Amino acid sequence: MPVAARRLTEFSHGGGCACKLAPGRLADVLARITPPSHPDLLVGTETGDDAAVWRLDADRALVATTDFFTPIVDDARTWGRIAAVNAVSDVYAMGGRPLFALNLVAWPSDDLPEELLAEVLAGGADAGAECGFAVVGGHSIDDPEPKYGLAVVGEVHPDRVLTNTGLRDGDALVLTKPLGVGIVSSAVKGGVAPADVAAAAVASMTTPNAAASVAALASGATGCTDVTGFGLLGHLKKMAAASGVDATVDVDAVPVVEGARELLESGVVPGGTRRNRDWTADVVDAGERSEHERLLLADAQTSGGLLFGAAPGAAAEAVAALQEQGLRAAVVGRVTAGTGLIRLT
Repeated sequence: MPVAARRLTEFSHGGGCACKLAPGRLADVLARITPPSHPDLLVGTETGDDAAVWRLDADRALVATTDFFTPIVDDARTWGRIAAVNAVSDVYAMGGRPLFALNLVAWPSDDLPEELLAEVLAGGADAGAECGFAVVGGHSIDDPEPKYGLAVVGEVHPDRVLTNTGLRDGDALVLTKPLGVGIVSSAVKGGVAPADVAAAAVASMTTPNAAASVAALASGATGCTDVTGFGLLGHLKKMAAASGVDATVDVDAVPVVEGARELLESGVVPGGTRRNRDWTADVVDAGERSEHERLLLADAQTSGGLLFGAAPGAAAEAVAALQEQGLRAAVVGRVTAGTGLIRLT
């Protein structure tokens, strides 16, 4: 088929963060590596946090992260923007402010034109300009499958770092974006996504988590992550285990991208979503909730929202403030003392 007639997503074996290594396999790999230790390494790899944090002095610390993935939409500039917003989200999830980023590019130079790559990079620059960080240089390789993302450096106060270990007994759980973009992205790749549903998913994925991070800090949160390739259940599993708590999710309270439920019920289920569902099975008590609801909570997100815990009153105030800004934030559950179990109600 001529390249001109092909869609970007046809070059991708999987969409967005659903391309991540399966969480169980990744855990097995990391278990073979000795975690680094240094007095100024405030956050490393031990708890599966979103970014590394390195203390510079009593008032400053660097936050460093990277993320990249294959095409998730067919418009090159939109893909670049989504990838950049997704990459910088890890800095926001740690309570930080992004400073600058470097491009990461893999490109099939014999199959796709340079003009298309320029559009991808322009999308990343657009996201940087919106979020207030500079995208400067980077690295590229020739690759049969296109990939794009960023390595991002930010800053945070050493005493205000948000981590996976910070959930507390009595916290309410706040989710700041709707679920379902993984399902919609699979439908886009398969050519079966209604235009309005795809547009809603893109709008969510291109919305930065800057305001959500500010709200989390203002609420007094200490535990936070962004919901991406491991789904809500996968990321909550990691947080609950790292924090030594149990979590209860009110399934009816979880916001969902319009049209995603219908696509799921029609049989659109990303492979990454099924892996997440299976990986979390050992800690999830689904009660009377359906398999479709469980899959939706495990849906592999790209550029998803933040998930954080805060005292109930502060959590409600954070949600109200975010909703006033047009975000579909919600209180979706609660945290109790425990050992890492998740209950669906």
